[in-house]
Amino acid sequence: MTEIATPPFTFTIDAVDGDARAATLTTPHGIVETPVFMPVGTQATVKALDPAEVRAAGASMLLANAYHLHLRPGEDLVRQLGGLHAFMGWDGPLLTDSGGFQVFSLETLRTIDEDGVEFRSHLDGSRHQFTPESVMGIERALGADVIMQFDHVIPGAATHEAARDASERSVRWLERCRTAFRRLVDESPDGPVQALWPVVQGGIHADLRREAAVAVREAGDWTGYGIGGLSVGEAKPAMYEILEVMHGALPESRPRYLMGVGFPEDLLEGIRRGVDLFDCVAPTRMGRNGTAFTADGRVNIRRGSLREDAGPLDPTCDCPTCRRFSRAYLRHLFVADEMLGPRLLSLHNVHFLIALVRAARAAIGRGELTAFVERWLDRYLHAPDPAP
Repeated sequence: MTEIATPPFTFTIDAVDGDARAATLTTPHGIVETPVFMPVGTQATVKALDPAEVRAAGASMLLANAYHLHLRPGEDLVRQLGGLHAFMGWDGPLLTDSGGFQVFSLETLRTIDEDGVEFRSHLDGSRHQFTPESVMGIERALGADVIMQFDHVIPGAATHEAARDASERSVRWLERCRTAFRRLVDESPDGPVQALWPVVQGGIHADLRREAAVAVREAGDWTGYGIGGLSVGEAKPAMYEILEVMHGALPESRPRYLMGVGFPEDLLEGIRRGVDLFDCVAPTRMGRNGTAFTADGRVNIRRGSLREDAGPLDPTCDCPTCRRFSRAYLRHLFVADEMLGPRLLSLHNVHFLIALVRAARAAIGRGELTAFVERWLDRYLHAPDPAP
């Protein structure tokens, strides 16, 4: 057992299987068993789901987004109402993304320089500026347990030159984030207890990733590390190769958070490459659009062939959706445009991914992760059509 203690944040490695780890992350708002999938509550809500439902689905840690909450309702209001935990009715660990991905995705609505990013709101066109300092202020006000640095995000297939520029700027911004964060903590020592995590960039270029990892490690003794700029357009094999680079470049004694990744196959491939935390909007977004994850692949619930299907969505799943309702009923809800349909599929998808990662953790403990992953992926990727 290996433990790194920087109270109240600790990371204890409970079992190792190859490059994969089963560990325990302690935060001010509770314990998180890793590897873990974090449902995304972008705007202080996991879309369509009550926090109690999310907790019952097995979630231990959620993610919210500084960009969206800054625009609406504003971080000052959240702080006035007791902070993000109280505001959204979630008493477990929380992580806030800095909004870097959202800001940089506004390609036609933003300009970048060394100071930061000026952008127009996607809501009303109003002008805003994000700097490392202002983002630290936003995340401090929101009060999540773990807050991410403001970084420069680029497309996955960016050139070596563009990736180097963004990666090196992210490292420079990290120092500004840390300075601002320390100042804010000194100014409000009775405020929330938080940990600032850096983000390693570098695109799909292994040399840049290694350089960024060295620079970030030299910049401070962080309690965790984000791996950013993946699953943004690059091929999956390229992402997996970079994760192998990151496994060797980041400290084994700290958690690694692969940002914005959450399809089943990517979770398993990331876990066996040493990733500890994941998040993704896919389970609720796909659920709202009528697509469900199952052990036998994805199911489009609107398919006409499901009209008389009395079976559960996924016979291997014990979520409320699968225990209580048939595929025929779920299809009916979507055809009839009933809001219960998106809710039930979102709940199933969140439960499905959390359960998958929990099963992978158990396999690590048994020393059987490779066999588990290969068996699971063979069924998921190659099973006969689950709804003939």
